[in-house]
Amino acid sequence: MTNFNNARDRAKKSLAVTIQKMVPAIFTAMVATVLGFIALSTSPVPMIQDFGKMLTVGMVISFLFALFLLLPILFVRDHFFSTKKKGQAKRKKAKRVIAIDRFLEWFTKKTLVFRWGIILLAFAAAAFGIFVDLDAKVQTDVETFMPQDSKELADIHKLRDILGSTDQVSLVYEGEDVLSDASLVWIDQMTKTLPTEFPEVVVDTKSMTGILKKMNEGELPSGDEAREQFSELPEDQAKLFVNQDHSKGVITVSIKHLEAADLEKFLGELNHYLKKHAIDELDTTVTGKAVLDVEMIHGLVSGRYQMTLLGAAFVFLGLLLLYRHPVKAMIPLLPILFIVGWSGAIMYALGISYTPLTATLGALIIGVGTEFTILIMERYFEEREKGHPKEQAIQMTNRTIGKAIFATALTSIGGFSALVASDFIILRDFGLMTLINISLALFSTIVVLPPILIILDRYVKMKQTT
Repeated sequence: MTNFNNARDRAKKSLAVTIQKMVPAIFTAMVATVLGFIALSTSPVPMIQDFGKMLTVGMVISFLFALFLLLPILFVRDHFFSTKKKGQAKRKKAKRVIAIDRFLEWFTKKTLVFRWGIILLAFAAAAFGIFVDLDAKVQTDVETFMPQDSKELADIHKLRDILGSTDQVSLVYEGEDVLSDASLVWIDQMTKTLPTEFPEVVVDTKSMTGILKKMNEGELPSGDEAREQFSELPEDQAKLFVNQDHSKGVITVSIKHLEAADLEKFLGELNHYLKKHAIDELDTTVTGKAVLDVEMIHGLVSGRYQMTLLGAAFVFLGLLLLYRHPVKAMIPLLPILFIVGWSGAIMYALGISYTPLTATLGALIIGVGTEFTILIMERYFEEREKGHPKEQAIQMTNRTIGKAIFATALTSIGGFSALVASDFIILRDFGLMTLINISLALFSTIVVLPPILIILDRYVKMKQTT
């Protein structure tokens, strides 16, 4: 009976300490993670915005489940089902993990000896990674995301060989009357000259003037004759080229399948050519899926750095509001910001191009990584407030909470590792880089954060507790 009462007392005390000490730290880590994910909503690419929203919702739900479901389950287990036999088993397990605790304590002590060397190497590696990442390739070709041995992709290639093209851009022209003589001459000129002006890219062009010329023995009609012949076209065919009130039309340009850089170059030259041969009667716009692909490239190239910087800024401001101390708000971010550069260097070394998914990695790792660093920092300052010297405080911190950080990282790695087995290259690359980045976050938390805490400790005033 005495053992049962002792178990109940220990359960109540454990719950109270957890709520008092751990829940605020985990809440702070959750807020920082959510703020990092919110930065994804600033992307110009809708799929990345939605990805950030779902990550945010998932993080909040996980915290609520841990608080209102996991804690009660653990309390009930220890309060009602704890036995002397289980207590003995726990003591045997504790003896087995002493070796891990000692290793973490010894490893932390060694990192502190080489603290300045570690900081300099981390900074140099991050700077190199950012430098090479500035010229990183961006891949938006959907065909490269698919399994390369899939039947559907083979069918696309076969169709392209037969037709000469499966890609198109559309030249949309607008005016008061696109059936006027000046408009028809311009449309016919563009239809004929684009294949000769861009022979390496343009495969074929289609417009209403081509149909009118076939109806008029190869000659382009004009005036009332052109309007009369156009009115004779079936409605379904006519609306493919001109709208009902004759104020807008389109020239369909079939092009060869191009890589992103070549496609961007072609669209730039095409816009310059159209501007050079523009007429007052018509306003022209180049549109289509190819144009959207180029816009996506610009969004990914410019947006990924913006998302990363905004993610860091959001996390810093959030921690500043919670801690009301700029140094404490910055400490969790510093080790994680290094990872942005390290990740870029690894992608460069592995030859991995950015995709709509891997472009989110900067903001993603800031959100995930700060969870680790915040928990370590909170535990460190808790030990410092008890009066322990800073070197001893960080050694005790890694010894007591290091295993939990390792377990959390390994759990995340295990979850994302399923993506590496995907047949879709876009998912496989994202899964691989996520595994690498979480591993880097763990490394930076255990290796880089302790020197940072020791160096910046003097700038954080603590209240001594007994």
